[in-house]
Amino acid sequence: MKKFLILAVVGLTVLWGLYFKMSQSMHAPLNLEQTQLIVVKPGANMHKFSKQLVESQLIDSRFWLRNYARLNPDKVAIKSGTYQITPSDTVLSLLDKIVSGKEHQFSMTFVEGSTYKEWLAALSQHPQIKQSTPSLDSDSLRALLGVDELNVEGLLFPDTYAFTAGTLDKTLIKRAYVKMQQELDSAWENRQQGLPYKSSYEALIMASIIEKETGLISEQSRIASVFVNRLRKKMRLQTDPTIIYGLGERYKGDITRAHMREKTAYNTYRIDGLPPTPIAMPGLSAIQAALHPEASDYFYFVSKGDGSHYFSKDLAEHNKAVRKYILGKS
Repeated sequence: MKKFLILAVVGLTVLWGLYFKMSQSMHAPLNLEQTQLIVVKPGANMHKFSKQLVESQLIDSRFWLRNYARLNPDKVAIKSGTYQITPSDTVLSLLDKIVSGKEHQFSMTFVEGSTYKEWLAALSQHPQIKQSTPSLDSDSLRALLGVDELNVEGLLFPDTYAFTAGTLDKTLIKRAYVKMQQELDSAWENRQQGLPYKSSYEALIMASIIEKETGLISEQSRIASVFVNRLRKKMRLQTDPTIIYGLGERYKGDITRAHMREKTAYNTYRIDGLPPTPIAMPGLSAIQAALHPEASDYFYFVSKGDGSHYFSKDLAEHNKAVRKYILGKS
């Protein structure tokens, strides 16, 4: 009996020692000096995963990890994906990430005033975004989103979007479209009364023009007031960004007199009212400005050269401001 007890104690001591060693190994930091990504391929199991860690020199041996898996089969259901690991990660914390499927979130920011063409270029250049086949030109996206507008310009909300590796470009675009619809619908519902827009889409067109006209959020509602005042007086908007958009690839950095005389659908020096579509993706502040313009008597504005604008109530004052700020004459 005494011999049995001694053997039992020895056995328990050995088991405790092994458990302690395994615990030490699982809580040991990875062999890592800087943050990096690790990709777990579909179909990976503990055998493949532990081998991957050794081959990547993140751990020295897979003995303890494999035995931990045998003792804890409910805690080692490997999920494929791309995961971020840091120097503070241990074998156990890495395993927890992969079992829970907490993939690394990449992000992409689309800025206010950017165009759909620029969005497509950015999406195509991101290594973690999967490209749709065929590519998402404007017509393909219109069909995907089920919209009737002439093109998709202005229909996507500029923001920062998080995503996991392998996300389809059209998935992000759908999210941006839904976000824009939510923001626009809310803003339209709470709009100032008496505005010269027939629909929320016309307000979106106006917001895109405001977005391209000024980089100062503090000026947007005043810019909006100028355009709203002109629409109410049946005056043409005469805004350069619409000309630039209408020229497309022909725009080389300067607007010529010939450009201003050319009658395109977007030349607001030649057409009445708003252009047929937005000319960029407006942000929320520009949308709010379009739907809550400042009350003013301004009908003109000119750039002061420092990012801000001088606003005028009549043409004589405007011409004087042009001579000062554009021509450099007092």
